[in-house]
Amino acid sequence: MSAIPQNLQVVRDGIAAAARIALRDPQSVQLLAVSKTFDAAAVVAAAQAGQRAFGENYLQEALDKMAAVKAAQPDLLLEWHFIGPIQSNKTRQIAEHFDWVHAIDREKIAQRLSDQRPSALPPLNICLQINISGEASKSGATLEQAPKLAQAIAALPRLRLRGLMAIPEAAESVALQRLPFHRLHQLWQALREQGLDLDTLSMGMSNDMTAAIAEGATIVRIGSAIFGKRDYAK
Repeated sequence: MSAIPQNLQVVRDGIAAAARIALRDPQSVQLLAVSKTFDAAAVVAAAQAGQRAFGENYLQEALDKMAAVKAAQPDLLLEWHFIGPIQSNKTRQIAEHFDWVHAIDREKIAQRLSDQRPSALPPLNICLQINISGEASKSGATLEQAPKLAQAIAALPRLRLRGLMAIPEAAESVALQRLPFHRLHQLWQALREQGLDLDTLSMGMSNDMTAAIAEGATIVRIGSAIFGKRDYAK
């Protein structure tokens, strides 16, 4: 029998415990199940256990999985989040098939997503990615670039800027993990004070979820703790 329902419950319990420690309502933190590299059967198992939001990094894999899930369970109403880097030639299919995009750091990509979002669909929910630790190996806007870029994205007609996303540099203690999340929260609050209608902080994964929730995360991205160890060789 699949361990996914039991794993999901353990993760949910962990989110609830972290929220209570932070004196927050556990319902204020959404679990995004990162299903990249796992098959449609894993998504269906999680969905049958009550999970509705799924995160994908690889476009073709995601599109194939969406189709397979739809064929297996046509009545499932799932929310699909694209959380990987985006190339210009992938924007149309992302705009047509996803509900959220978490990794926007260029106005050009945002403009293409807005132009290509079908009018029959609601505006595409967007998180602006911030390189909060200033790592050369990671994508994301700088703290200095963020206000201008956020205003430009918010003005696009077929997008809805919801908030910020970051993947900080790894740190060993919860106290050190909290520092970049705190900076992201400060930026989020500053943008709200500038008039942007933001409600989302997408931050925190398995190893730093507690720190992220303490600093105001509204979405945490968890994968292997739900689905098991990834096999990238597939």
